[in-house]
Amino acid sequence: MNTNPILLKEHPAEGVVLLRLNRPEVLNALNLALRQSLALAMDQASDDPAVKVVILAGSDRAFCAGADLNEYVDATPSEIVSRQMDKLWGAISGCKKPVIAAVTGHALGGGCELAMHADIIVAGEGAKFGQPEIKIGIMPGGGATQRLTRAVGKFAAMKILLTGEPFSASEAKSLGLISELVSDTEVETRALSLAEHIKTLPPLSVRFIKEAVMESMNTTLDAGLRFERRAFQTLFSTHDKTEGIRARLEKRQPVFKGE
Repeated sequence: MNTNPILLKEHPAEGVVLLRLNRPEVLNALNLALRQSLALAMDQASDDPAVKVVILAGSDRAFCAGADLNEYVDATPSEIVSRQMDKLWGAISGCKKPVIAAVTGHALGGGCELAMHADIIVAGEGAKFGQPEIKIGIMPGGGATQRLTRAVGKFAAMKILLTGEPFSASEAKSLGLISELVSDTEVETRALSLAEHIKTLPPLSVRFIKEAVMESMNTTLDAGLRFERRAFQTLFSTHDKTEGIRARLEKRQPVFKGE
């Protein structure tokens, strides 16, 4: 377990790292120190060949209640710029490994944005999502105007962003914001189950699929299709492609090597 008390690093299974936000006194609000710790841990996981999947989690009461407003109330534009938030968020979105957010309790503001930086979101029935920044005279700064709009569409995103009102996990599921809705007590168990399944699959296929999906959010359909075709073709040079197909034809379990 990590010695840093504001971010705990757990190893619930081989190949799986769980990063747990640990500021329960402020519902895991993101201060600069926690953001920096999380970015460093994500960079390390991304570059560690032993890590196959990353899980982000908080506590029963809160996944993350957003930014720590104590660091915002007197901040100037130049101070906000100097914090280089784009790099800190980028360490999460740029992670080469699949990232699963295990959301229980509050996921508001920056907490909702943090969940949206993941590749899969598993939420508990009691979870609450929202982007309340407008209520305190600011706006989302961690990607919600872009990621939320891509996830749920313009009209649903506008309602969420312009009213600042929270919404339930069941509403999030109906909007397509979360991947799975489970009981609050099963969130981390289900996230770990997904992680353990994904880690058994060929690593290069996992990586290329993630890259192709992310490419689809940043480019045109034609460019995304070209990226997909090149990745698809590249996988035909791998050991795991031949092993996977032979194993299917021979009705046996494949042995993937990440090669």
